Amino acid sequence: MRSMSMIKLVASDLDGTLLLNGAQSLPEELFPLIRELKENKILFVAASGRQYPNMRRLFAPVLDDMAFICENGAMAVQNEEVLYQDRFDPALTREIAEAIYETEGAEFSCATKDFYYIMPKTQHFLELMTEVVKTDSRVIDSFDKITEPCMKLAVYEKDGIQEESIRYWQERFSGRCTVVTSGFAWVDFIPLGTNKARGLEVYQKRLGILPEECVVFGDEYNDIEMLKATPYSFAMEHAKPGVKKAASYTTKRVETVLEELIRTKGNIEEAMKRVQ
Repeated sequence: MRSMSMIKLVASDLDGTLLLNGAQSLPEELFPLIRELKENKILFVAASGRQYPNMRRLFAPVLDDMAFICENGAMAVQNEEVLYQDRFDPALTREIAEAIYETEGAEFSCATKDFYYIMPKTQHFLELMTEVVKTDSRVIDSFDKITEPCMKLAVYEKDGIQEESIRYWQERFSGRCTVVTSGFAWVDFIPLGTNKARGLEVYQKRLGILPEECVVFGDEYNDIEMLKATPYSFAMEHAKPGVKKAASYTTKRVETVLEELIRTKGNIEEAMKRVQ
């Protein structure tokens, strides 16, 4: 029988988890919940495949009350301090970027600490990155312009990533990097050993928090390691079967669980009585 755990950290994915149905702005009710979690000595961590500047904008009202795991675990930031940052070998960065660019119907982004390199083949992708998702992006016209260290690459396919496409990228680059789906239209390439669970572990060590004192939320395969890293993990109800299998519980909305954690002041057993 598990002893009573008081939750000290909550980590949540964004797209498909806090950002539902393609939303590009967070629900306003989330911000007071993050502040209340802090008042109850529970750290809220946004854990996403997104870049840090984009995440900063999304969480602007509560930046001082939370922390970040960015680029699928390739970087962690709290109060503007970069706790760690992974990077690809430059030759592999270029090889992946060129392979994506040469593939019909595929677009690439290359993540550095402060911006994305993109070389859009379509106006749609340029507008998606700069006007819809609102990333900080630098448009280049040559692969020679990729000079900053890259910590994540991504392939985008407008009509959605198909199973055969996922297999192709995994077969081509697995062994040299981790290749995971990251939403309906994206596949991410990240350095071997990099995932959101690594970022979670950094905060656990930094703050002296145990795995059983954490609650995590996710909906995609890039969340699986994080979902497996704590006994209190929630997959979204719409998540794929493999993602649900990695989690202990499911939920329709993250906010429902956060509200119960606040009500019970972090007592997860009491909170679970209301959310199950």
